[in-house]
This record gives sequence, structure tokens and C-alpha cells, in this order.
Amino acid sequence: MLNFNDLKKGPDGLAPAIVQDELTLQVLMLGWMNAEALEKTQETGLVTFWSRSRGQLWTKGETSGNYLHLVSLSPDCDSDVLLVRAKPDGPTCHKGTKTCWGDAVPSSTGFIRELESVIRGRHEQMPEGSYTVSLFKAGVPRMAQKVGEEAVETVIEAVKGDDERLIYEASDLIYHLLALLVSKGYGIADLEKELQRRHG
Repeated sequence: MLNFNDLKKGPDGLAPAIVQDELTLQVLMLGWMNAEALEKTQETGLVTFWSRSRGQLWTKGETSGNYLHLVSLSPDCDSDVLLVRAKPDGPTCHKGTKTCWGDAVPSSTGFIRELESVIRGRHEQMPEGSYTVSLFKAGVPRMAQKVGEEAVETVIEAVKGDDERLIYEASDLIYHLLALLVSKGYGIADLEKELQRRHG
């Protein structure tokens, strides 16, 4: 638990908090925290700020439903700015955009992380008519079978030398592998940790 007393506050008793998407690493917004906001964030797991305009606590998403679910809190090197890593439920900006800077802050990890986020959303909400949802309903054995099928098709196209089909089938393989990982409670970050462990 981070103690607010360990931070260097401004004259108004507030510390700036930069919110970053845990999956895409996009900077989503800037808010302000006091001791009460930090404590509530850590207790509830929902990112909460101090609203300077309203003079009260404000949990992001309390009216829109687009909550920010806390992953981690870290002070910077001078202990005067907080980095908040979170999982957003939807658009962060009140104008309906993913970030408060619109499209000016691109994902730094590419589309695959965004695809993983979409797949996770399907797994949590299970909307009707979704192919991804049909995979989840079919269960792990069927998803594993699909990964195997797509892997074989990727190998065939690589051997045949059809580069366009290779990319097509490899994309299918990645998508189905992501769905399988999400169904088991894992994701790209877990693969990265294992690869980093091997590399180190």
C-alpha cells in the first residue's frame, strides 16, 4: 500500500496522477489525488481522484460506467507524480474517446494488445452472435483444436511459399491462440514474462 505521506505534494495538497492503460500502455488521462483519493483507490480497486472543480472525491466511471480498475500505483523518481496503471471499462474521456487526447496518443504496443483487450471483453460480457463467444462456449478442447488447425495451415503456406496466405493463416493462429490464453486466464504479458525469463 502506497502511503500518501511519502509523496511530495503541491501547495494545494494534491499530487498529479497519470493514468496508463495496462494493456496498450496508452496514456489515458491526468487526474489529481489527495490522501483520501489514494486511500479509496487502493481500498476499492477503482481509480478515484480529487475533483478540483467540485471540491470532492470523484471515482472515474461513477456516472458513465467507464471505470478504471487499478493494476498498480508507482511514484516517479522525485516522488511527486503518480503513475497509475489501470484496465479501463470503456472510453476514458467524457467526450467518448479512448484517451483525453483523442487519437493523439497511439498504442505503443500495436494492435495485438488491443485485440487481446477486445477478446477479454467478449469473455467477460459474452454477447450473443460473437464468433469469439462461440469459441468460449465450445470450451478449451475445441479452442485448442482450432489453434492446432491454424498452426498446420500456417506451416503449409510457409512451405508452399505463398507469403500472402502465410500472413493470413498466421493471423488466424494468433487470434485463436489469444482466445485460448484468455479462456485460461492468461495473455500476452504472461508470454512476455516467460520469454524474458528464458532470455535473461
